[in-house]
Amino acid sequence: MARLPRWITQHLAALRTVLVFTVLTGIMYPLAVLAVAQIPGLNDKADGSLLYDADGNVIGSSLIGQSYTDEEGNAILDYFQSRPSMAAGETGDYDPLVSGASNIGPENVVDTLPDPALGWDGDANASKSLLTKVCERSFAIGEREGVDGSRPYCAPSGASAVGAVLGVFYSEGTSGEVTRVVSLNEACGTTEAPFLHEYEGVQVECAEYGTSYAAAVITPIEGDAPAEPAVPADAVTASGSGLDPHISPEYAELQVERIAAERDASAEDIEALVEDSTTGRFLGFMGEPAVNVVELNLALDEQFPLN
Repeated sequence: MARLPRWITQHLAALRTVLVFTVLTGIMYPLAVLAVAQIPGLNDKADGSLLYDADGNVIGSSLIGQSYTDEEGNAILDYFQSRPSMAAGETGDYDPLVSGASNIGPENVVDTLPDPALGWDGDANASKSLLTKVCERSFAIGEREGVDGSRPYCAPSGASAVGAVLGVFYSEGTSGEVTRVVSLNEACGTTEAPFLHEYEGVQVECAEYGTSYAAAVITPIEGDAPAEPAVPADAVTASGSGLDPHISPEYAELQVERIAAERDASAEDIEALVEDSTTGRFLGFMGEPAVNVVELNLALDEQFPLN
């Protein structure tokens, strides 16, 4: 019997190897993983940690946050509020299709001011710095929760707040006498006067749109706000993914009185719900305690339904 050419036997061996590993890794292994994932205690996580309402309808996942705001982006006062989701899109709607970090760090403190004729909503080239966004959020949360929303390096401006940042011009470039000072995040015409009247004896000016202040030394002003703000840091900053469903126990506690009043419940009952939705440190020492807002609001609707 004639033997097959060597190149054919090599190709047949390779084909057999492909078929064997296709069955093992493409069929048997995935089926084995699927079978293990359906073991009671694991199946919920494997299926996406889905959450259901009283009628059995899927309303979300305990792993992905949701925003509790109206069509205009205003907080719905009947619900605990989540972290900002700006890293997942400017709409803040926890959209997993645009999840990702903003890659903006603590040195992002100067706004790109809008054309006065277009405003913030109309000028696509304008952008608020991370600092100004944090200041605005802290101010708004303070108003909503009835606490002091001030924080270091933030200043009241009009009906909100901005990053308290000056552009300081010196006679010797970066040293010498102060010759001019500009409040970089306060555009002329948007506020009656800059947050600081004068700096080192020089009157502070508002910022003129279209004017370059590149020669100025950027100088954040700490101000006299408490070193430990009443509004926690997680309330004013997004998570890395923009999808985190958790907030700190401190932020949850800040909202208890409002929720109790809106739901006609006692603060003690609402605090009990918060405690039930709180997870501790992983293995007792890793991470920080956190409150799952999605699960908390679901429990809130079940125990204290809206009229």
